[in-house]
Amino acid sequence: MSSVYQSLKQEALEANLQIPKHGLALFTWGNVSAFDRSRGVFAIKPSGVPYDELKVDDIVVVDLDGRVVEGKLRPSSDTPTHRVLYQAFPTLGGIVHTHSTHATAWAQAQIPLPVWGTTHADHSPFEVPCTPQLSAEQVKGDYELETGHLIVQTFQKAKPALDPNEVSWVLVGGHAPFTWGKDASKALYHAVVLEEVARMAILSRLAAGAGQVPGLPPHLIAKHYERKHGPGAYYGQK
Repeated sequence: MSSVYQSLKQEALEANLQIPKHGLALFTWGNVSAFDRSRGVFAIKPSGVPYDELKVDDIVVVDLDGRVVEGKLRPSSDTPTHRVLYQAFPTLGGIVHTHSTHATAWAQAQIPLPVWGTTHADHSPFEVPCTPQLSAEQVKGDYELETGHLIVQTFQKAKPALDPNEVSWVLVGGHAPFTWGKDASKALYHAVVLEEVARMAILSRLAAGAGQVPGLPPHLIAKHYERKHGPGAYYGQK
């Protein structure tokens, strides 16, 4: 008998299977969730299950209180982080967490990723923020829940505050990236773009040698973002 959550679980499964296809994680290092806001539940990868063994019936459905609604396996250990982000950012429909090499390198360096090229500006006019590292007290508590709170606080405390609709990604200091979108597929897309932008940025630093990477002036950043987003967008087909 088909589950009422079958399509949600299928959405989560398909996005999770894209993680290894795009080289975003080794072994089981990553997870995707898909959120059904009308029901207040999200489907997420089970903890520690290899991607090549993952089936739709393995996907776990969880509510925003962290209770398992459907599924026999334990949900991802990052489930509390997903819960916090869905509660704090009301437009999110999918979240991705990976340990992709180049984005994770920036997170480990604890450096925000500047807008150094048009590939970045096409997707966001802002640098990719990097959170501080969690304190010892936060780690002693609910580590994954505190990770979610840290991300939200980083967005709220930025001046001006960051809009998760314009900044669809974050680097967790010392850890790795999270990305999101209107659904799981778009969140996965942002994870792929972030990894490529981070790779380009590292290569730009190497190419600059002892010099500084010039970056983009505000007028070029605005042009590349606005041609794809907002009322004046003209990239692609109607």
